[in-house]
Amino acid sequence: MAAKLPLADIRVIDLTVARAGPTCVRQLADWGADVIRIDLPPADAGQPSTGGARHDSDFQQLHRNKRSLSLNLKAPAAQDVLMRLVDTADVLIENMRPPVKHRLGFGFEAVHARNPRLVYGSISGFGQDGPYGGRGGVDQIAQGMGGLMSVTGLGAEPVRAGIPVADLAAGLYLAIGVLVALHDRDSTGEGCWVQTSLLESMIAMMDFQAARWTVDHEVPGPAGNHHPLGVPMGCFRTADGWVNLGAPGGRLLRSLCEVAGLPGLPADPRFDTAARRHANRDALNDLLGDRLRGNTTAFWVTALNQAGVPCGPVYRMDEVFADPQVRHLAMTGAVQHPDLGRLDILRNAVRMTGGPAAAGGTVRTPSPDAGAHTGEVLAELGYSAAEIGALRSQRVI
Repeated sequence: MAAKLPLADIRVIDLTVARAGPTCVRQLADWGADVIRIDLPPADAGQPSTGGARHDSDFQQLHRNKRSLSLNLKAPAAQDVLMRLVDTADVLIENMRPPVKHRLGFGFEAVHARNPRLVYGSISGFGQDGPYGGRGGVDQIAQGMGGLMSVTGLGAEPVRAGIPVADLAAGLYLAIGVLVALHDRDSTGEGCWVQTSLLESMIAMMDFQAARWTVDHEVPGPAGNHHPLGVPMGCFRTADGWVNLGAPGGRLLRSLCEVAGLPGLPADPRFDTAARRHANRDALNDLLGDRLRGNTTAFWVTALNQAGVPCGPVYRMDEVFADPQVRHLAMTGAVQHPDLGRLDILRNAVRMTGGPAAAGGTVRTPSPDAGAHTGEVLAELGYSAAEIGALRSQRVI
């Protein structure tokens, strides 16, 4: 018998679009929640909600471990279907613009009145209300407004991160909030509305950079490929590539300098305190850079790790998955898609050892085609075959 996953007793209604909402739902699906994704009926779907083909790698990565119910939310009869699903659910996740869910009749107030135990999770661009509450938001706008682009890059112009940081952070923060709300429901018996936004999540992710302003009243700027405060800590060119290292003081700095053939550098009056190293970072980095360019990345990674100095290469994605430690960590799980064949999908970054959760695996089924489970789900809700047929003929499903 297969192990029972930790969230196997939780049913989630997935009303998400784009990336932030699906990222949240993916966390719940990975740990066994019965996720029912609401998709447009195939004949009306047009462009999928992720903005790409359902069979592309991005969609398959985002929506694994779910079932799909096709439902035209604009059809009057769809309200009955959705609310009957709400009756059976523990969680509803949505990330539409705040006015849209109210127009379609599934805002928090309506859903809470129908099922007070349900936890309702929302991601918006800028918050559910306030001056920008009605605006739509996308990741890059949040990166700019949240401050990330102002501290990223080499200083000539603002630079976006190479991954959708605000989307991913909002999804992860909401997943944490939903799990907290489910735990709280165990004692109160009532669900609540859990909210975050791309902007809030991006600001929270700024962490110590934000605190430099809120506490120290210092406006941080870009530090390129080097840490804004710790010196030396950053990316250095080698004879055949690049190496990242972190040795901002103490034993680490002494070990780095010994390996690099600069044993006297930590005692140099320009560099003998953290403040002086920060003030003279360019000179220090130049001295180290001259030495590091004299040998290969592999040489320095081996030598510095043997000396206990944190360091590593800068990989392309193909090199990431060829690395022996990544291979040992088994960061992908295989699923068999009916049309695409075997797909290697990134597993959840969390692993558990001991207990039944350890045996379940976080990648189990491929992303479903739109409406693949419509009849199955509606039958679970008590619809007869005749009623399902009528909904199909009316193009509600």
